[in-house]
This record gives sequence, C-alpha cells and structure tokens, in this order.
Amino acid sequence: MNLRNLPEDLDSSKRCEARRKLIEKTFGVDLSALQIDPTKLGTAEEKNCEQMFGHVPIPVGLAGPLKIHFSSDETSDVYLPLATTEAALVASVNRGCKALSTSGRVKTKSIYHGISRSIAFGFPELDLRGNQEASLLSQIRNRKDDWIAVGEQTSRHLKIIDWLIDARDNHVFLTIYADTDEAMGMNMVTIAAQAIGEWVEENLKRHQPIFLTVAGNVDSDKKPSQRTHDKGRGYEVTAEIILPTQVIEEVLKTTPEKLLRTAHAKLDIGSRVAGAIGSNLQAANVIAALYLATGQDAAHVVEGSLADTTVTCASSCPTRVLRVDMRKDAHVTISVRCPAILVGIRGGGTGLPAQSQCLELLQNPSPKEFAEIIAAAVLAGEISLLAAQTTHTLAKSHTLLAR
Repeated sequence: MNLRNLPEDLDSSKRCEARRKLIEKTFGVDLSALQIDPTKLGTAEEKNCEQMFGHVPIPVGLAGPLKIHFSSDETSDVYLPLATTEAALVASVNRGCKALSTSGRVKTKSIYHGISRSIAFGFPELDLRGNQEASLLSQIRNRKDDWIAVGEQTSRHLKIIDWLIDARDNHVFLTIYADTDEAMGMNMVTIAAQAIGEWVEENLKRHQPIFLTVAGNVDSDKKPSQRTHDKGRGYEVTAEIILPTQVIEEVLKTTPEKLLRTAHAKLDIGSRVAGAIGSNLQAANVIAALYLATGQDAAHVVEGSLADTTVTCASSCPTRVLRVDMRKDAHVTISVRCPAILVGIRGGGTGLPAQSQCLELLQNPSPKEFAEIIAAAVLAGEISLLAAQTTHTLAKSHTLLAR
C-alpha cells in the first residue's frame, strides 16, 4: 500500500481522497465519515499531516462571557471555543464563567520564559573526576556570544533570552530559552539547538564533546517534570478573583465554608497523598479544549496539567478558615498558577481554516493575551468543578448531559 507516490496532477483534497479509498480497499473498512471537505482543508495535507487521508471532526462548544483584566491593564469580555467530546465540560466552564464574571474581572499576570530545548553532550571516555564536564561548562560560558549568534542566525524570529547548564554522569546539558515571536516556536528552537550542538562539537574540542541530541529531556517537552512546575516554561500565568458569598450561593449553589473544606481535602491533602506535580481539578480539560480549537500542539497539555489551584478565605474571613461558625458574609479567593502554557498565533495548526476562525472568535489575541485567556478559562473550569464536587452534583450532571 503506497500512500506517498500518487499522481502529480492531484491536488491536496484529491490526494487525501485517493489515500482514503486505498485504505478502505486494503482493510475492507468504511471510512466515509472521514472524507475531506476541500473548503476546510487549508494547508493541512501539505504542512501539518503526512499521508493524510481524512479528518476527524471534534465538536466545538461556546462558553462565556469571561471578563478578564489582562496584565497589560487592558480588559476584554471573551467567549471561549472549546473543542471536546466530553459531555458536561462546556456547561461546567460556562457556569464557571458566569460565577467569575458576576464577581468582577479575572485578574491575570504572566511571565514569558521562552520556549526551551536542552542540548545533550557526552564524551568518548568516562571521567569519574568530572574534569571533562567542568572544562566543557567553562568553554560554553566563555564562548556564549559565539554559540548564541549561531543559534539566532537560524531564524530572524528567534532570540535566545536565557540559558542554563547541567552536568550529570559524564554528560552536559545546555538548555536554551528562546523568544520565538508570535509562534509557539518548538520547531524554531529545535533548529537553533541543532546548529548550536553542531557548533559546540566542532569548535570546543578540548575534551572531544559528542553532540548527542537536541532534546536531552531537561527541557521536559511534552512531559511532566518538577523543574517545569517550579521554574515555568513558555508562559507562566496566574489568574485570580474574589468570589462574594452571594455568587457562591446563587450561582455555585453552595457556601464558602463547604467550598473551602472540599478544596482543602482535594487540593491540599489528596494531591499530597498522590505525590502530584501540580494540584488542580481539571486544568488539562480546559487547556486541551482550547488547544484543539485553536490549532496548538495538543501534546503540550501534559505541561499545562502542572497547574496549581489555590482556594482561600478572603480578608473578611476569620483566621481559622475551616471553622464551622465561619462568618456568613465570608468571601473566597480562588487563583490558579499555570507554569507552562505553550501557545502561538502563527505556525502549526493556527492557520488552518477552522482553527484560524476560533482565534478570531477570541478577538485575535497576542500570544501573551492568549496565554492569559487560557489561565482565566482554567480558573472558570476549576471553580465550577469544585462546586459540583462540593454539592455532590458531578455524577448527576454527567448522567443528565452524557446520556
């Protein structure tokens, strides 16, 4: 079955159709539901998916409005396109948006760490004293201007903004952090890392370092790690709001005290028992839905799942937040820290027809604004699910909406 060598006169949609029919014939299956609509294909067959033979439509639901006060001091009322097949998710986020927006505006802050790659080097001989590692570390530091220039020459959109070196077990890892303009930049930084790795191997020859890989796992791309959780990767974003008692009771159908008790049991104790990296309710759910709708790299939801959600009593509460006699007018502060939101508005799947229109629905945000929108959306999902678990309506909602 040859899916690549097709007649040269076929356009993208006809190539997809030819592959689909060949697969159907070879395996005796019906794949008609995957048939391509040429008006929605865009450049997917040429740039995004090899041996493409169809597409799998994912339902997209709308949640909002979500009122946000960005770190730039700009404000916006945002509607969220959520691509998901999980019943109750959109309804849950929508309720969360109502609770947050009724309470005011979600305040967001963000830090851009850049997109990272860790270049791994080894040595031809084992050195238990670590002289090889120390020597290469010294050379990399002394020649930083040279190898940074080599990396930045690979793209006019890339600028190396930071770097770190780790040495372990006769290996050296050079992690570069790059500003990649409006793109998420994983391909861009990988190309830069390749050029830097080759340059180091060729020019820093004192102990004959061996360039092993552009991705030595210290960057933890698409994997959970304590380092990413603690130090951040891509955009590190926090979103926070104070929920008045009236909103908690009327929208979320519970009380501040009950909300805090459930949050303490789940986020503090339960997460600690599990040894969780990241203590949240469903951050991955919301991040995945927005990533899929807007053409982001969905695998980066792994790093998005490292979020920490904090629920505390606002200043009007007594010191002991779990007292049974908590004041009835006590407000609750809920915040989320997302250490690794990796997004772009150029490149990847962002230019495909449907994904591009979802970005338009979000008012064509900058990458920074987009990352802050995602964190605010995560906050909406967190408070709604926390309320559902507090009121024991989670199973009921799935029963009603998923059947």
